[in-house]
Formats: sequence, structure tokens, C-alpha cells
Amino acid sequence: MANNSGTTFLALVTGAAIGAGLGLLYAPDKGENTRKKINKEAKQAKKRLDKQVSETSTHLSESAKSAKLNFESKLEETLSSASYKADDILSAMEEKLEALREKNAKFHKEAKKEEIKTNIKNATV
Repeated sequence: MANNSGTTFLALVTGAAIGAGLGLLYAPDKGENTRKKINKEAKQAKKRLDKQVSETSTHLSESAKSAKLNFESKLEETLSSASYKADDILSAMEEKLEALREKNAKFHKEAKKEEIKTNIKNATV
């Protein structure tokens, strides 16, 4: 939006300068006086244009800084959220691993019992 108003202002200043220049060219005055008036108007238009460029540049710089800070904030929030989610995933995986270890230990215990029963059965036969 700032770019649109800057373009509009530039068009307005350019149009005013051209209009003033044409008006002075057709004015019933001496050539030297007309050239001085044109020079004066051109300098004033240049000052206005420089001021607008400076203001637009400052505004864009401030907008860029604001956007950068906003981006950094959003990035930090996202990374923090991802970190918490990763912690949750790791906790869930640790719980599943512990459950698997318990099942494995139980399976080994049962297998050992079966082996002992088989050995006792074979020894008595």
C-alpha cells in the first residue's frame, strides 16, 4: 500500500512539474526570467521528490525490520512447539520400549520354564 501511495505521489509531483514548466514556457516573460522560474520549480520538485523517497525508504526499512522480528518470533514459536512435540514422541517411544522389554523378559521367562520342563521330562523318561 505504501508503494502505491508513493507511486501516486511521484506521478502527482511529475505532473505538477511538467505543468509548471509548460505554464512558464508560454508565460509572457523574458527568456532569462522564465529559465530562472523553471530552474526554481525543478529544484523544488526535486526536494519534494527526495523527501518522498526518503520517507518511503524509511517506511520500507521499518516494515522490513518489523517483518524480520515477526518472522523470528514465529520461527521461535514453531521450534519451541516442535521441541515439545519431539519430547512427547520420545516419551511415548520410551514407554513402548519399556513395555516391549517387559514382554520380552516375560517371554524369556516362559521359554526358560518350558525348557526346564522339557529337560525334566526328558530326564525322567
